Amino acid sequence: MGAVTSSMAAKFAFFPPNPSSYGIGVDESTGKNKITGVETRENVDVLKLCTRRGNNIVALYIKNTLASLTLLYSHGNAADLGQMYELFSELSIHLRVNLLCYDYSGYGQSSGKPSEQNTYADIEAAYRCLIEMYGAREEDIILYGQSVGSGPTTDLAARLPNLRAVILHSPILSGLRVMYPVKRTYWFDIYKNIDKIPFVDCPVLVIHGTADDVVDCSHGKQLWENCKEKYEPLWVKGGNHCDLELYPQYIKHLKKFIAAIEKSSRQRTDPGPTSDQLDIPRNSIDFREKSRPSVDQRENSRRSVEFKDKARISTDRREKSRSGRDKSRKSVDRTERLYNGADIPEKPRNSIDRLGGMVRSVGLCNIDCFRPSATHDKDDALTC
Repeated sequence: MGAVTSSMAAKFAFFPPNPSSYGIGVDESTGKNKITGVETRENVDVLKLCTRRGNNIVALYIKNTLASLTLLYSHGNAADLGQMYELFSELSIHLRVNLLCYDYSGYGQSSGKPSEQNTYADIEAAYRCLIEMYGAREEDIILYGQSVGSGPTTDLAARLPNLRAVILHSPILSGLRVMYPVKRTYWFDIYKNIDKIPFVDCPVLVIHGTADDVVDCSHGKQLWENCKEKYEPLWVKGGNHCDLELYPQYIKHLKKFIAAIEKSSRQRTDPGPTSDQLDIPRNSIDFREKSRPSVDQRENSRRSVEFKDKARISTDRREKSRSGRDKSRKSVDRTERLYNGADIPEKPRNSIDRLGGMVRSVGLCNIDCFRPSATHDKDDALTC
């Protein structure tokens, strides 16, 4: 069963850019890793992280001296760190946050192959890096998941009781629901966000375009309706799947959210995972480990080396009828753009204008979400 799930995920969900838009080298003067193909910045650490599934993924940690919070960003599909590098740098500056971003297994210069279970291990390795290497606290971390990245983001958020906040950008209800108007969760579905979001204990901001023709806006609305702690959502009128950063209200609403989170005092009674609890194992539903005995049995919790054991939501036991109707989506991506100069920061900066021109010339896309196609070559990943 698990093999079929993994196969579906690989077929419908993952389209890493080929070739990678960047390289990894070593700075001879410092002996540290460096990223090639993009502008070098002193406040950026280039990391190689080993996941619990044996893959080595590339991550970037962007430091902001004014930051009190840290953003852990899971990007969308058909993109890698080189293509998203300028966006991440701008977000760190505009939102005044530290930011850690990473490439999934099989993306960019990360080893391994893309799969649902690998993305769960990837985000766990990135989270562990923040805690152990940079001394971040769970209560000061915000998870940001864009499109496909909403899968690992929601999964991790449902298992961190003291997490500060979550941002879901053009999120999906589940992989199958993007393709078909189903109203229940099946065992072979992937990224079952709709079943996990009720278990997220922190404020959740949902951002979605009303004209999204890849992942319908109803996905974001249903997820928001099922949140425990709802923050004022942003429904970008006329916004599509890959252009929300172009709208002035995007960065303004993010700033408002970050400011509100910074002012909030979130005192939790649960101390969260301790160093001893991080080694509690969880079983995996991936094909390389023990598969589930029945499609109607509750899902076993996945193996983890660093998180407090929290049983994963059973998709068959907690089935509910969902309001609204998911629509079949077009497989055409939209060109991803960035701020285009909307919402100028405190001091004049030219990098946003340069960035907008760069992105338009590349024709950057970040998703080809779950839609089957006969071929997905280099041109598919970079053009819309």
